Amino acid sequence: MQSKVGTIGVLTSGGDAPGMNAAIRAVVRTAIAKGLKVKGIKKGYLGLLNEEIIDMERKDVSDIIQRGGTILGTARCMEFMTPEGQQKGAEICRRHGIDGVVVIGGDGSYQGAQKLASLGINTVGLPGTIDLDIACTDYTIGFDTAVNTAMEAIDKVKDTSSSHERCSIIEVMGRNAGYIALWCGVANGAEDILLPEKYDFNEQAIVNHIIANRKQGKTHHLIINAEGIGHSTSMARRIEAATGIETRATILGYMQRGGSPTCKDRYYASMMGSYAVDILAAGKSNRVVAHRHGEFVDYDIEEALSMQKNIDEYQYNVARIL
Repeated sequence: MQSKVGTIGVLTSGGDAPGMNAAIRAVVRTAIAKGLKVKGIKKGYLGLLNEEIIDMERKDVSDIIQRGGTILGTARCMEFMTPEGQQKGAEICRRHGIDGVVVIGGDGSYQGAQKLASLGINTVGLPGTIDLDIACTDYTIGFDTAVNTAMEAIDKVKDTSSSHERCSIIEVMGRNAGYIALWCGVANGAEDILLPEKYDFNEQAIVNHIIANRKQGKTHHLIINAEGIGHSTSMARRIEAATGIETRATILGYMQRGGSPTCKDRYYASMMGSYAVDILAAGKSNRVVAHRHGEFVDYDIEEALSMQKNIDEYQYNVARIL
């Protein structure tokens, strides 16, 4: 069947995530295999408005699948949130012969893709975020790498915390979602896991838990705190004052976004990148690629944005038991 598009643009938007390069590589090589042209759009929607657009060939994505970050760069762009900016973006796409765009990013990036679609540019979104907070998909590009990076760092902090018989509060990323905190809380054997979706801000309960554990002979106490709660340093001061136990806060920060992607992030991002090109080649637009119940699927962007996602109650209860 003949392709419905002739030239595909690809951009990465919002926060970078390990595996984005694998997705870019898959978009470029799948499109070329289908006889389509590919243009890379640098620095997300900001680069689109500034016409930072380059031609891409197979060789341009050689030796990038193992690299963290994104070779195209990413940026926030307030101008593209305006109707004037969106209209300008669509006109620039047409000027460069781009009739399909693959947008790799989070919910905010999808909203931009939706606007381009309404202005006649075929668009497909890929879930690129370490936060795992996109409701329509069970997997987001970068989460697996980020959670493993955090887990390994927490193991190291836990070693020294135990040696000094400290309480340790470790803050992980995730914006307003607690998935990295939940997974690390279980994987690192935390005594307390604080999630934005569940935390009641009852610090006294944490203090009581620390004191009870110390009386039972436990020499350390690990608290995993999600970014959406934050204030780990001040929390540590309050807990130390209340318990008399040395308490340190460690904020892992942006190290969780970097590093070479895991096999899962490379593989899934590659499948999603190819799937996005298939969708555009079939003449579809305004879609989001997702991984749901073990399969790669796609949804209408509006439907995807309307979905809700919450921490699984069973998993949360298991985390509390363990």
